[in-house]
Amino acid sequence: MTENVGGFEDPPAEVLAEAAAAFGLLASSARLHLMWALAQGESDVTHLANRVGGALPAVSQHLAKLKLAGLVRSRREGRRQVYYIDDPDIVTLVRVMVGQMTARAGQSAVPAHRLRRIGG
Repeated sequence: MTENVGGFEDPPAEVLAEAAAAFGLLASSARLHLMWALAQGESDVTHLANRVGGALPAVSQHLAKLKLAGLVRSRREGRRQVYYIDDPDIVTLVRVMVGQMTARAGQSAVPAHRLRRIGG
């Protein structure tokens, strides 16, 4: 049964499971860095690997997972595969979360290693 609190109905269990899976993918700092980079604009795998400091095969695997989850899309331009985020809400989500953590970095924020323990 879904409850309506403050004008918002609780989402179905399937929707929550799907959202949790997407957040799970973003729990990897490498994938989150890729999403941050793609939130700034489209890019090919080589440029993304250079930007995030990852090996090309690892970056390709991360992008494949993000694409499979529907968080990123790609298109072919000649021999290059160009990745992008076409959902403005995903771009906003990534920018807000990373922006908030960046803003807190200079303040007395909870260190990342403590967040990992809290998150279970």
